[in-house]
Amino acid sequence: MELSGWGRYPRIRAQANWFETEAELSQDLEAAGKVREGLIAHGQGRSYGDSSLSREVVLTRRFRSVLDFNPQTGRLTCEAGLTLAELIEAFLPQGWFPATTPGTKLITVGGAIASDVHGKNHHQAGTFSEGVEWLELMTGPGEVVRCSREENPELFRATCGGMGLSGIILRAGLRLKPISSAYIRERVVVARNLEETFRRFEENRSAPFSVAWIDCLARGGMAGRSVLNLGWTLEGAGLDPLPERKLPLPFELPDFVMSKPAIALFNRLNFELAKVSSRERVRHLESFFYPLDSILNWNLMYGRSGFTQYQLVLPKEASFRGLRRVLERIGRSGLGAFLGVLKLLGPANDNLLSFPLEGYTLALDFKIQPGLFRLLDELDRIVLDHGGRIYLTKDVRMKPETLRQGYPGWERFVELRHRLGLKPRFGSLQSRRLEV
Repeated sequence: MELSGWGRYPRIRAQANWFETEAELSQDLEAAGKVREGLIAHGQGRSYGDSSLSREVVLTRRFRSVLDFNPQTGRLTCEAGLTLAELIEAFLPQGWFPATTPGTKLITVGGAIASDVHGKNHHQAGTFSEGVEWLELMTGPGEVVRCSREENPELFRATCGGMGLSGIILRAGLRLKPISSAYIRERVVVARNLEETFRRFEENRSAPFSVAWIDCLARGGMAGRSVLNLGWTLEGAGLDPLPERKLPLPFELPDFVMSKPAIALFNRLNFELAKVSSRERVRHLESFFYPLDSILNWNLMYGRSGFTQYQLVLPKEASFRGLRRVLERIGRSGLGAFLGVLKLLGPANDNLLSFPLEGYTLALDFKIQPGLFRLLDELDRIVLDHGGRIYLTKDVRMKPETLRQGYPGWERFVELRHRLGLKPRFGSLQSRRLEV
């Protein structure tokens, strides 16, 4: 079958095998031992690049049962193919929600662990793995290993953020957080440039949720202008689920829709509208956390060539200086980023390949086009020069040396893969490109 990540680049033909039981997965791994490239788990296909692509993949979505739930403590045991959407549908009405959620609920629990995803509350709550108490993964035919921070801790730290390269995640024990309301009180704050954007983030560190749209094409005194969205849970407002409203996008849009003039016009309208709109409003948490999930196949907006999301993080002390250089370079390139999202991150964890650092992260959506990868190589250099790194879940073209300089835990990760015999068995296009 043809497979791709969410960016629709690259697209490959792969042997894809479903499994519903451990025995079926064990058989797949037995057969994969004869394939030199190894295999990788593929859930919803929402990682943007090539991290869930290989010549052979195992599809996890049929392995998605809820196995146990304690309504007093919020402790959940589930299979890895369960999506966050299914989790929320089942447990939000009971007053429970994931402790951390990214910008889409259409990902599997296994994918959330493998990417160690983060969200609008990282500065207070950390990554998804903070709410993972234990997990079980199949590391070879018939070999199931349970790991946690106390049991096989090295394997746990390699799996959380390890992009599926330590085995196939089967089950996990999660700790959900109690909530008394499904509604968010949102405050909208407009910032005229990058300096003011940083000041607004720091002034509002106490807000549980914060994120900013940033205009990557603004120049001069307006460079880095943004619109911040701050959120607090609105207590006692009810736990009603949000009715499903899906806007279909059934075809690829023509190239002019994502042209630089069109992006510049959209950015200007978005900024001007925010200046005159209401500063306070109430939103359901699903529309606050997952605005793009309401558009079916929104990745088709970028046309046949697809797109990539380039996400960087810089340490706190270098964030302003480094982001200013990144924005200046993008502005000179003529290659507009349609979407720019800025978040404040809290302290890093000790997982070997988890992305966050304490500082600021910027995510940029670029249409695949001539000259783009050359620009992103230049941005890599700026990021590394300022002590940062690139998010593996979004990556589709990073070079091995960029990984090695940005992730100090990579050597221990590679050593563990060799020592446990995982490297010939599990692999992806990304792992081979990055030589891990």
